[in-house]
Amino acid sequence: MYKIKNSFIIFLTLVLALVISCKDLDELNINPNGVDPENADLNLLLPTIITGVGQTVVNLGFGDIAGVMQHTQFDGWSSGHNDYDWDNQSKSWSGYYAILRNADEYHKKATEGEYEFHQAVALIMKAYTFGLIADLWGDAPYTDALKAEEGSEFFTPEFDEQRNIYMGILADLETANTLLSKNSDLYQNINDTQDVLYDGDVARWRKFANSLALRYYMRLSEKEPSVAEQGINKIASSPETYPVITSADDDANVSYIGSSPSDSWPSNMVFDPDPSGTYMRNKLCATLVDAMQELNDPRLGVWANKIETPLVLVSGEGIDRIVDGKREISQDIVDDYEEAWGVGIDYDPDYVGIPPSVFAASQYNLNPNLDQGVFNPHCSQLNDMYKESSGPLLLMRLMSAAEVHFILAEAALYGWAPGTPEAHYAAGIEESFNAWGVGNQFSTYIDGAPYSGLESIIKQKWIASWTASAESWFDYRRTGLPDLQTGESAKREALPLRFYYHFDDEISKNTENTEEAIARLEPTQYKGTDVSNNSAWSKFWLLQGTNKPY
Repeated sequence: MYKIKNSFIIFLTLVLALVISCKDLDELNINPNGVDPENADLNLLLPTIITGVGQTVVNLGFGDIAGVMQHTQFDGWSSGHNDYDWDNQSKSWSGYYAILRNADEYHKKATEGEYEFHQAVALIMKAYTFGLIADLWGDAPYTDALKAEEGSEFFTPEFDEQRNIYMGILADLETANTLLSKNSDLYQNINDTQDVLYDGDVARWRKFANSLALRYYMRLSEKEPSVAEQGINKIASSPETYPVITSADDDANVSYIGSSPSDSWPSNMVFDPDPSGTYMRNKLCATLVDAMQELNDPRLGVWANKIETPLVLVSGEGIDRIVDGKREISQDIVDDYEEAWGVGIDYDPDYVGIPPSVFAASQYNLNPNLDQGVFNPHCSQLNDMYKESSGPLLLMRLMSAAEVHFILAEAALYGWAPGTPEAHYAAGIEESFNAWGVGNQFSTYIDGAPYSGLESIIKQKWIASWTASAESWFDYRRTGLPDLQTGESAKREALPLRFYYHFDDEISKNTENTEEAIARLEPTQYKGTDVSNNSAWSKFWLLQGTNKPY
């Protein structure tokens, strides 16, 4: 995977020249001083596409969705992360369509050259990106998207309904599986140094395609159970025809180079040494910490540092002192703190997370440093590796064997896939352990984390989605699991369900079609002060009529 260094240099050169700078669906906006993507070499487009998708996944799953799913909490400038204080200027899909324009150009070149491997890869990456758009916003331009060069009638494309987007990407993934079904020596023009995901390995790309199809069939399980059952059974029952990712060795991961801010892990302090920067603000959430501690989960030590100074309650009054590396406090100190900030003390000697959506995130656990985004000696910082620009575990995690096994565990529970839910559940945990370098501790762990139905599957899938937590958000919406509760500072008394359509980039430029899509949204009791159905607490098609998650 470290071959990507040279590729990423090429990527950085291309990024200014390609249409990724184009933000509007109604404009071509090609850089007149750059290289026209139509003239760019086919293989040189690939690292741009793959890393674009990978960084998008990390920005979601290590960013605000990690706050929604209570993996992390910010203790400074935290409202969007901890409290989902979003509106119609918060989340834009322009970057997603920029990736799709490059992927579409890649697909056109592959088709013109009759390169079947490249055609399949383009379909997979388009399916992944369109899938995210449908997951995050709902109805969106799909059939008429990416056609602006064909005429002005496509400058304001119609929105496809969410269901149709899902069915379209599943059809594309089926095609990709067929295209990748030949012996690898029959494919032409593969440049493994430009394939920063799988080094030109046809078999692994095929597994990725079918694993992604499993994800989207399960996504449809509540609204289209017969479609989901048929699709999952087709894949799970025919491993020779539909191979999937079953080992962490085949996880769809992309490494960071770490040579500049644009190719480095987002919380690094190499290029962002600000002591109040992303790394310092980003703390573990108590919800995740408590769940992992109950299970003696060794991954916690991989993801977080132990607290520097544990708190110890001692008898007496007015006591607040450091003794043998511990901060001793008396009950009156605790009482004053709890009265002032409305939150309790966590005396755990090893790992302490910030509770979700609390007003006192910066002051939590008697933090002596009251500025926003500072070191808290009584709260767990992320592991030191997250200060680095790159590293063996700092990966863009697009899809994993763990996720596949958890999908199959749920499918087996419903009778949709061969095998037992218990076996797939255990395999999911084991492959997550392998991915994070603690595989030798699996046998001890599984005894204390036995399978106990759907709740256990989704709980372990939620834990395993660390740094890729958007997928756990999508599971939460579908199942209502884990049963996450909001805190006092949250914008609503329930977790959000979708992104708002962005006013500047979507509503104002494609008003009629966006308003039709908004009219199809179903508001919930948590819509609050949102002036239209365009709310993060409205339900799109996938959730309507399911009574999930609320």
